[in-house]
Amino acid sequence: MSVRTSFAQDADHVDVKTVESQATLRQFLAGLMSYQPAWVSALYRVRAVFVRLLGMRQQGIPQQRLSRPEDIPMTPGSAASFFTVRHAEEEHVWVVSAVDTHLEATLAVVVEPSEGPRRRFHVVTLVHYRNWAGPVYFNVIRPFHHLVVARMARHAARSVRRP
Repeated sequence: MSVRTSFAQDADHVDVKTVESQATLRQFLAGLMSYQPAWVSALYRVRAVFVRLLGMRQQGIPQQRLSRPEDIPMTPGSAASFFTVRHAEEEHVWVVSAVDTHLEATLAVVVEPSEGPRRRFHVVTLVHYRNWAGPVYFNVIRPFHHLVVARMARHAARSVRRP
């Protein structure tokens, strides 16, 4: 399955953050999903006020969860924080999405094949607007989105536990 053709079709926004790591896909995902320093939780609190102004609601502030590689869901339909797994292939790709009234956000992690111990991980964000509030909302949060996802990817790349 090509992530680009099936999930990116007609996307209103696409961005990619690329990092290198010795992590396995599951280790990388555990680091990615565990990243939530206090400043990110504070952004969620600000977001709660903003979405109310747009007539939307937030289902509370996501709580930080320390994910372990073996706990990363790989079965389509499984919950991964506030995302739902759409597609997964061990050591190759993991695609999750969150659907709201204003937009659908898809997060994909694609592992580039490599001969050595270091792999290149591409963290792809795809956004599809669902109504007028989608572009309004996303254009306001876009600078924070870039910052958060870049930091998540760097944290995940460094989070490999060495024996």
